[in-house]
Amino acid sequence: MHQPAQRDRSDQQRAKRLSRVLVCAAAVPVMLIAAGCSSDSGSSEGAKEGTAGPGATTSADATAAPTVQAAAYKKLPEPCAVLSKKTLTDLVPKGATSGKEGTSSDTASRGSCSWTSLDNKGVKGSQFRWLNVSLLRFDSSQTQGEGDKLAASYYAKQVQAAQAVTGAKNTKSEPVAGAGDEATAVRYDLKKKEGAFKQQTVVARVENVVVTIDYNGAGLAGDKAPSADTLTKAAEKAVKEAVAAVSSANGAGGGAGSGSGSGGASSTPSKSPSKSPAKSASPSASRSAAKSDAKAPAATASSSASSAADKS
Repeated sequence: MHQPAQRDRSDQQRAKRLSRVLVCAAAVPVMLIAAGCSSDSGSSEGAKEGTAGPGATTSADATAAPTVQAAAYKKLPEPCAVLSKKTLTDLVPKGATSGKEGTSSDTASRGSCSWTSLDNKGVKGSQFRWLNVSLLRFDSSQTQGEGDKLAASYYAKQVQAAQAVTGAKNTKSEPVAGAGDEATAVRYDLKKKEGAFKQQTVVARVENVVVTIDYNGAGLAGDKAPSADTLTKAAEKAVKEAVAAVSSANGAGGGAGSGSGSGGASSTPSKSPSKSPAKSASPSASRSAAKSDAKAPAATASSSASSAADKS
């Protein structure tokens, strides 16, 4: 009597176990499919990360930094050789052969030379002259920009400095033709304990180079003061020669540079892009200059006038 009941219970237990097996079997493919989707998703993201990782260069990165125009002039002439013997004899008659070159750690980016002349006439007094030539070259760089624009900015500052000398009287400024891309002559009177000095500062820019001529004169010990007009013309002649020397040193045939109205035998060489921009000068400018040297400006009108007074 009890065996059928036990058989029924056994059949029911087998049926329940079979049902659970079927449910689990049905769940396995779903889990496998989910796992497969998860694996494909990860592989896709990994592939994307592999092709666009930190080291990859995108088109946006390639165009983010445009190429900077290379500087036209790569070197400077010898500063004590930029003026002819005749010009030096006219400007500093008693010191034409006494040029003293300034110290520079990067002669390709900056240089200077000065001459002193004292014509002693005994009881009739004496004539004093002081001349200084300063050359500063700017390189192009990705961070600071094109060399000619850096030079133009420095040129403007040099002119402004010459126009704002403390104690200057009768200051006059005028453009100078035939001296590179742009040039300005600034003249003024400066009273010193040694006498009344006539100061001329002529600043010129040719491409990425700035040339500054400081020239002053005085009549000492009772001698007559020199003519400001005569000194200015002499200084303008000197700056044109210096600009031509810069162009010649860079293979431009000795011309006075682009923008010259007269006195230039040839035009400034045309710019051509280079594969890589020149290193900066801060000021070597340069920088660089030019990094350390370009930061130090060429002699200003005030310093040259003071030097002239001290040398006298």
